[in-house]
Amino acid sequence: MSILGHGILPRWRQFNALTKPRVIQLIVFCALIGMVLAVPGVPTWPDVQLGLLACLGIWLVAGAAAVFNCLVEKRIDALMKRTSWRPTAKGELTDTEAFVFSSVLCVMGSVVLYCWVNPLTMWLTFATFVGYAVVYTVILKPLTPQNIVIGGASGAMPPVLGWAAMTGEVGPEALILFLIIFLWTPPHFWALALYRVEDYRKSGLPMLPVTHGNAFTRLQIWLYTLVLFAACLLPFIYQMSGWIYLVSAVLLGIGFCGYAYKLWRHYSDELARATFKFSLIHLSLLFAALLIDHYI
Repeated sequence: MSILGHGILPRWRQFNALTKPRVIQLIVFCALIGMVLAVPGVPTWPDVQLGLLACLGIWLVAGAAAVFNCLVEKRIDALMKRTSWRPTAKGELTDTEAFVFSSVLCVMGSVVLYCWVNPLTMWLTFATFVGYAVVYTVILKPLTPQNIVIGGASGAMPPVLGWAAMTGEVGPEALILFLIIFLWTPPHFWALALYRVEDYRKSGLPMLPVTHGNAFTRLQIWLYTLVLFAACLLPFIYQMSGWIYLVSAVLLGIGFCGYAYKLWRHYSDELARATFKFSLIHLSLLFAALLIDHYI
């Protein structure tokens, strides 16, 4: 039994690694925020059950998209230090295994969403899968330096999916959350691309620092953080949040803009890395503030 256990466990870890667990956690967290904000007051037990099923379905389909992304980009991943460890890049899992795994996850997630949540959420989630796995990964990413901007629409969908799961519709509040993540995505990824530029150059991907240079990318990050700052005020302006969120959004926005400004004026790989890490903190705490504000 122990021999079998040791033989199977690494295999499951390989499949799990393809789903990009940390990214999926953030996706499900953002979807959960959409669910919570869509339900006035304290959720009932049926609301909780519906939310859990929606999280499961979204997790499965998002994982399927991540696996498909690893499959399509296995050659590129093998050339980049950041991704060369992935099982598809190392040849530890075959194309057939990765494709079947992605297909199974997508079908299972779609069934969960269609049968136990609602058809709208299933179709929106499937459209997000197509947008990320096909439109972004296959078409946009290798063709245009604006891949992150356009493809960011798929990454911004989780709160919309969460909102649709609980209400059966897409309200303006969900679109505000979509806009925030959509504007957050370019400065987040471009900060990463700045200090990983040689990896992207080696891979042949037309990321903005490769096609337009370091200085232009830094300016774009700074400008995007300014627009993002304004967008993060919309939940308060639209009266879907209160003063706790507003104070949090302002402080986090100042922090992100501060990092972006310093990155624009005085570049270093260390500062680009710090900006990337703060962008993750910014989005996580911003949505956590929305959650806290909703109940307090």
